Amino acid sequence: EEIERETAYPDGKVEKVLKNGCHLIFFPNGTWKKVGSDGKTITITFFNGDVKQVMPDQTVIYYYADAKTTHTTYSDGLEVLQFSNGQIEKHYPDGKKEITFPDQTIKNLFTDGQEESIFPDGTIVRVQRDGSKTIEFNNGQRELHTSQFKRREYPDGTVKTVYMNGQQETKYVSGRVRVKDKDGNIIMDTKL
Repeated sequence: EEIERETAYPDGKVEKVLKNGCHLIFFPNGTWKKVGSDGKTITITFFNGDVKQVMPDQTVIYYYADAKTTHTTYSDGLEVLQFSNGQIEKHYPDGKKEITFPDQTIKNLFTDGQEESIFPDGTIVRVQRDGSKTIEFNNGQRELHTSQFKRREYPDGTVKTVYMNGQQETKYVSGRVRVKDKDGNIIMDTKL
């Protein structure tokens, strides 16, 4: 672009005003700033390679050169971080966070302390504040993990529970109940 005027300042800063209305400001440390002809679009290129852009809608996009990471802050408060490995984090104004990992696993961190992970195969894991965990498998099976037991529920209605002392209890849809001790010995079986 053609330069309309150029001003050198005593502190070493140089400002160039282009005919298209853009302003370029060069600082002695190697950083430079471009103010678009609209006066609202600003790009600052820092001496270390970082780049900060401010858009007319006040969206701020900051690129960290060393980490190869982009941090975008939208005017509504949403922040999005994009990492060089493909991970994307969204930080919502209400405190919720959503992380998409390179393998496309999605983890939601809620403000009340609960977590939810959705895996590419369709498995969903929910962790409550008390540490209990629910796992929903893509084959229809479900597991519940608490401090007292682990329980698996099968699509046919069968429920198998393993208690912390090692005892196992299986309830079949037919009404049959089988209980085994920690060593696997049957201690009760109500065959129908």
